Amino acid sequence: MTAQTAGAVSLRDASEPVLRIAEIFGPTIQGEGALIGEPTVFVRAGGCDYRCSWCDSLHAVDSAHRAQWLPLSSQQIWQEVEHLSGGVPLTVSLSGGNPAIQNFGPLIGAGKAKGYRFACETQGSIAQPWFAELATLVLSPKPPSSGETVDWAKFETCIMAATAQAGMMQAKIVLKIVIFDDLDYVWAQLVAAQYPDLPLYLQPGNPQVDPEVPVDLGALSDRLLWLVEKVTKDRWFSARVLPQLHVFLWGNKRGV
Repeated sequence: MTAQTAGAVSLRDASEPVLRIAEIFGPTIQGEGALIGEPTVFVRAGGCDYRCSWCDSLHAVDSAHRAQWLPLSSQQIWQEVEHLSGGVPLTVSLSGGNPAIQNFGPLIGAGKAKGYRFACETQGSIAQPWFAELATLVLSPKPPSSGETVDWAKFETCIMAATAQAGMMQAKIVLKIVIFDDLDYVWAQLVAAQYPDLPLYLQPGNPQVDPEVPVDLGALSDRLLWLVEKVTKDRWFSARVLPQLHVFLWGNKRGV
């Protein structure tokens, strides 16, 4: 669903809160991280509190694209997810931008009632109570190459939000860190040492994010091999190195 297909959406109840949605698409496969290869419908939120130097989803981040974001209620979003999935429960991924800016709690509740699973990826800068209702919370702190600085106190709050009362973990929490250079790699090692109990996924960064420019798959493969060789040489066996599978399949094309 895009701004161009907004006419297909039923009128929103004015009493319901509005969510800013950049796009809804799928079913396709999750292209990265802990759920790579899993059939997924994506709900991409509009808006972000970060401006990473290598952002690959500026259409959902930069306020210059705000006019393209659809103001939808949780009910409207859910209707589209059910339509795309044919009513067959699967994983719904909340991405962005930063989906933690908005209240996806009612959407998660509606989907879980029908057997759907929810995952969310966020940088860990804003905590939400609905984190505890997720099946998977992917925390992706941004390394030095992003130009952003992680507030670790806020990051800890996100972990706490995904923890139920009595200290039982409700959502499965995993770390995903993008690596562009040696500095990012050393930084990721420090983060892993700080959170040894969280599964860690590393992926090489994609320096070419323009959807109009073909991805150099050879160069991307070289970056993946570089990262694999570094992890292997260092015997960093707790880290899992994965590609951005969707980039290898579809480049930087939106909506897949």
